[in-house]
Amino acid sequence: MRSALVLNGTFEPLSVVSARRAICLVLSEKAEIVEDDGTEIRAASLVMRSPLVIRLNYVVRAPFRRRTALSRRAVFARDGYKCQYCGKPADSIDHVMPRSRGGEHTWENVAAACRRCNLHKRDRTPHEAGMILAKTPHTPRDMAWITTAVGRVPEAWKQYLLIAS
Repeated sequence: MRSALVLNGTFEPLSVVSARRAICLVLSEKAEIVEDDGTEIRAASLVMRSPLVIRLNYVVRAPFRRRTALSRRAVFARDGYKCQYCGKPADSIDHVMPRSRGGEHTWENVAAACRRCNLHKRDRTPHEAGMILAKTPHTPRDMAWITTAVGRVPEAWKQYLLIAS
């Protein structure tokens, strides 16, 4: 089942939910459908558009700034699923400064790597191993949590997320 983007009453993105949860919010009149995916959902006494973007009918106070959680999946998404040393498909995470040598488990110290490069680097820095990072690891942009939640952002969501096509 697809996912739906949930917007606050002020049209700012709040979360991503399953289409089933989005339908429940619409049926309970807590939200309205802003964008649909062109299909219909049918029941014995109901026909409705399948939601792709919904907006809550009220404003939810969101005092925190949402950040992307550091996870294997999120690191792969940030690095384009490619090894940051050789460019081949990544299948592991590498700590640029090894944890055994004081490196922390932070966005700025992890990079996607293929198994071969990760084993070659071992417990050394890239400089010591004679390897060069394709790009310096960094904390993802503010809206990267959405990409991590769904993998690929649907075109219909981009206007609400301020993501360039």
